[in-house]
Amino acid sequence: DAFIEAVQNDPDTAELHFALGNLFRRRGEYNRAVRVHEHLLSRADIGKTERDRAQHALALDFLKAGLLDRAEEALARLDGTAYENEARLSRLAIYERAHDWPQAVQIARQMQAHGQGDYSVRIAHYLCEQALAQQAHGQLDAARQLLQEAQQAAPSAPRPRIERAHLQHKNGQSAQALAGLVALTEVSPTSTPLIATFLTELAKECGQLSQIRTLLEANYRSAPSLDVMQCLVAIDELQAPADGKEPQGRQWYVEHLNHEPSLVAASRWLSQETLTHEEHHPAVQRALDNATKPLTRYRCAACGFEARQHFWQCPGCQSWDSYPPRRVEEQ
Repeated sequence: DAFIEAVQNDPDTAELHFALGNLFRRRGEYNRAVRVHEHLLSRADIGKTERDRAQHALALDFLKAGLLDRAEEALARLDGTAYENEARLSRLAIYERAHDWPQAVQIARQMQAHGQGDYSVRIAHYLCEQALAQQAHGQLDAARQLLQEAQQAAPSAPRPRIERAHLQHKNGQSAQALAGLVALTEVSPTSTPLIATFLTELAKECGQLSQIRTLLEANYRSAPSLDVMQCLVAIDELQAPADGKEPQGRQWYVEHLNHEPSLVAASRWLSQETLTHEEHHPAVQRALDNATKPLTRYRCAACGFEARQHFWQCPGCQSWDSYPPRRVEEQ
């Protein structure tokens, strides 16, 4: 009320209008905030600095009100002003929220060109999102081109290579998909747990289980992982010894327990063990399986949102690459 009275007594003071408009925005009275800032823009007696400030404030009003189309239009008018960088960030957030990936790529490239940071990995994500949309519409050639562009934008990023391998596999190009994933383990060894299962499936199709087992074992030795361990178990179970002895794949669980006090590994090892009181085994196993479920999830490092599958963008806080490639128990 004091601000309103002051503005009424001295209507030519722009600073009071800015203070009043910001107050309305904080209170959630977006319509009143918009009117204040539009009134400032309509005045012919304010300079360029104050006019740019009013334009920026108006864009914030629209953003807070959820009027994304009007916010985008208002932000676009800030090009060439002191608020240009901040406006680009806001526009990028709008395009992400609206899943307008082509516009997101364009604005991210502008930001990178103007030295606002390295957005190469983010650009790769946007191109991958476009590729998935093209695949959904049966446009496989367009999807392939977008994934190739994404890989060129961020050569060490795992997602473009993984998505490309999935597309090649769908097209019956299992050997090319396998080669691409093997190359990924060299470029980004930390992403191996994410692709271990797919890598094993491709190796089985291509008859290269022995080679992939060697690769996975080397990765496991350098950085023990539940997913890599499980694939080593599966491969060793498939490759029965020539002398007819029982496969020793499950010994990986024991070895993992020697390095890590893993409840998940213990549960999987016990699942096929013969207990003294075998009649109690199902009940014990159900209890262990129930206890280990939360431990096999992925957790966002930014907000803590947990999910059963790995996400490139967190569904909770919308952060990119905030999910580590390891399960909750390993973090």
